[in-house]
Amino acid sequence: MDWVPEGQTINQVYYKVLTNLLQRVRRTRPEMWKNSSWILHQDNALAYNALSVKMFLTKHKITMLEHPPYSPDLAPCDFFLFPKIKSALKGTRFESVDAVKPKATELTNKLSEDDLQHCFQQWKIHVEWCRDRRGEYIEGDKISIA
Repeated sequence: MDWVPEGQTINQVYYKVLTNLLQRVRRTRPEMWKNSSWILHQDNALAYNALSVKMFLTKHKITMLEHPPYSPDLAPCDFFLFPKIKSALKGTRFESVDAVKPKATELTNKLSEDDLQHCFQQWKIHVEWCRDRRGEYIEGDKISIA
């Protein structure tokens, strides 16, 4: 888990932390690294769409899954991880942001393989839902992730 330093803005320069991700994929999934069978999905934040980031991804032959503009809840962190951690931490008082980090890390590390399988099944459903609507935002149209 990488924590962004307090006060740090995620911009195109800082976003080069992708180097850490590349090293982890290479180390933990060498077969996927060798045959480039993994895909990076990220939302449309300005930092991710900067020319320097796109050039970095191209240089490292990283296949991107395009994220349609205005598409809600396609990122697993948004529809799965953050709500799960938020729910577990509800009602707990922390003295500082730094005091939250160990608990959030603990909760993340406790996710089971079944949890992650469910998350990515839901991700696939969300992506297909968005694809079927050609990426258009449909207000009030929600998808169940239960």
